[in-house]
Amino acid sequence: MLHYTAMGSCAAALARLCDPAAEVSAHYLIANSGRVHALVPEDRRAWHAGAGAWGPISDVNSHSIGIELDNPGTRPFSAPQMAALARLLRDIMTRWQIAPERIIAHSDMAPNRKSDPGPRFDWRGLARAGLSVWPMPMPPVPPDPARFRAALRRFGYPDADDDLLLHAFRLRFRPQAAGPLSGADMAAAQNLAARFAVDPPRPNA
Repeated sequence: MLHYTAMGSCAAALARLCDPAAEVSAHYLIANSGRVHALVPEDRRAWHAGAGAWGPISDVNSHSIGIELDNPGTRPFSAPQMAALARLLRDIMTRWQIAPERIIAHSDMAPNRKSDPGPRFDWRGLARAGLSVWPMPMPPVPPDPARFRAALRRFGYPDADDDLLLHAFRLRFRPQAAGPLSGADMAAAQNLAARFAVDPPRPNA
């Protein structure tokens, strides 16, 4: 799972992630310079996700590796940082046999409260490198909120209000889009759901 730190510096983020009183942690922190800080062993639980869900998983902290990126959320992510992230993701995905569609944003699993890594993050570039996924070009589909919500659920998004789901989806896949649900949103969501459907959520998971 990918995050931005939303702090003034990498040093400040590192101090917070290593402060037991903060009750927040991550497995890795990548500086704007590209330096990678390994903070928690990958086989240990880190407190980076919080409340939320992805597909059938509700205890996301126990089923994910958290990577924090030194960025306030208002500027592009640097080339050295993205290159370091790509190397790290390749290693993690190989070690744990993680498919590209399982690389997600914090905002994906918690659309009601999170927006990171935000609209400036290059998800399409990650997908081109085989480290994430991207919708295929498709003709627009007539907007239908119920069908859009169902497609996002099949892809992995949790239950949330329609406007929050649309916002989270666009943060990742259509960051320049605005306004109500569109045919392009529908086409992208249905394409992703058809190609990368997860198991349906289990009651009380």
